[in-house]
Amino acid sequence: MGEKKEGGEQLSSVEKMAAPPKQGHNMYAMGCTMLASLASILLGYDIGVMSGAQKFIQKDLHISDTQVEILLGILDLFSLVGSFSAGFTSDWIGRRYTIVLAAAIFFAGALLMGFAMNYAFLMFGRLVSGIGVGYALMIAPTYTAEVAPASSRGFLSSFPEVFINVGILLGYISNYAFSHLRQSLGWRFMLGVGAIPAVFLGFGVLAMPESPRWLVMRGRLGDAKEVLEKTCDSSEEAQLRLADIKRAAGIPEECNADVVEVPKKNRDNSGAWRELLLRPRPSVRRVLIAAMGIHFFQQASGIDSVVLYSPRVFEAAGIKSDNAQLGTTVAVGFTKTLFILVATFFLDRVGRRPLLLGSYAGMIVSMAGLGIGMTAVSRHGDGGHQLQWAVALSISSTLAYVTFFSIGAGPIAWVYSSEIFPLRLRALGAAIGVAVNRITSGVIAMTFLSLSKAITLGGSFFLYSGISAVAWVFFFTFLPETRGRTLEEMPNLFGEKKKTAAPEKGKEDTTGVEMVNDGN
Repeated sequence: MGEKKEGGEQLSSVEKMAAPPKQGHNMYAMGCTMLASLASILLGYDIGVMSGAQKFIQKDLHISDTQVEILLGILDLFSLVGSFSAGFTSDWIGRRYTIVLAAAIFFAGALLMGFAMNYAFLMFGRLVSGIGVGYALMIAPTYTAEVAPASSRGFLSSFPEVFINVGILLGYISNYAFSHLRQSLGWRFMLGVGAIPAVFLGFGVLAMPESPRWLVMRGRLGDAKEVLEKTCDSSEEAQLRLADIKRAAGIPEECNADVVEVPKKNRDNSGAWRELLLRPRPSVRRVLIAAMGIHFFQQASGIDSVVLYSPRVFEAAGIKSDNAQLGTTVAVGFTKTLFILVATFFLDRVGRRPLLLGSYAGMIVSMAGLGIGMTAVSRHGDGGHQLQWAVALSISSTLAYVTFFSIGAGPIAWVYSSEIFPLRLRALGAAIGVAVNRITSGVIAMTFLSLSKAITLGGSFFLYSGISAVAWVFFFTFLPETRGRTLEEMPNLFGEKKKTAAPEKGKEDTTGVEMVNDGN
């Protein structure tokens, strides 16, 4: 299929179809992606609930700040097991049943944490929950990107981040609701009720169809065509998308059978590790660096320090009451959720790059403002009453930071990384992106208290502001715009060279994408 060129050259048929403005979103595709994205609530709830529960856990179990840091951050490291396992599981049993597995694992972990009697038991529950979170984080964006049509992929692929924020807000509300119970009981209810969304997710996902791209990889062309007929806006679009996916899977385009034999290397993803990490082509290497970079900077910019430790930050800013701290934290959750909903409507209108660059520019300024406010407060001791401007600056900067994060950095990391990998490398590539995301998040979560003691709270936020500035430069120089492109066109966008020699025409490349002679 022809590539979209600069300078007004010939567009492909799918690009022509995606170019006109859509009158609405496909409701069936929207329903599927919403159900899949419910998996992201699991991570969001854990982040939100632990921000408030940590104080009660620390008092009840008599643990140190270092143990608190480990307790909060270790889930991110445990999630690596889930994310890499999901890369293989999703290719083996399918995207849909992998989401069911994620829900079942998190359900068990939530119950274990709710009934934990000591620190070791609680850590075991975090281990199990972390594996479930890793599964959910990898599979939800992958399924969504593969079901969504190109014209609304940004909107639909942002749903996982929307539900992460919904989960955070639910966690904050749970903190506030159960904080009035006695100390030993309140935090157990906070953690245990996390099993409830896992139940809804597990049963809800059974109503979803399987990903059409996974079905094609398994040779089930008839089933894939049925799904595409429902998720596309016309039969013509469904046929064109099916042809693209068949080409990517190494199936002859003229094949019209309902069930076919797919080449083993495309079906089983043998050699994917070598092609992605050990001997990648230049275009694949650029895709991998882009995915790893966008996930690294999303977390290295300090979002978990703000979300996980917001009650402590507000306490340091001069808000002393537990209820006031948790109430202010709920306001942060509402702000974050509201603006992520706003962002979903601009991803396919404005594009990924403008939102991402604008987001990080705002994060640079707001983190610097938070650093100024916290530094002013700390230099005057318990000076919240003397420096009301600094308290107000700290709170407003926190709200501004989560606002700017939500309109770009939050959703685009998942949207972008889920859409840029070639079909045969997508599951493994998504797993690597999640791994980078969770490792960075774990490091931030497990070092924030120690870092703030070493360089002060204000100094920590100045550091995150500097990291956001480096991220802005990376995105400006390295990431191309992907709005309106089909998933099968991404290799060309990242510099994939077409084969021009006549004997090579129609030959598959090492990722299973059939390269077409462009006649040049």
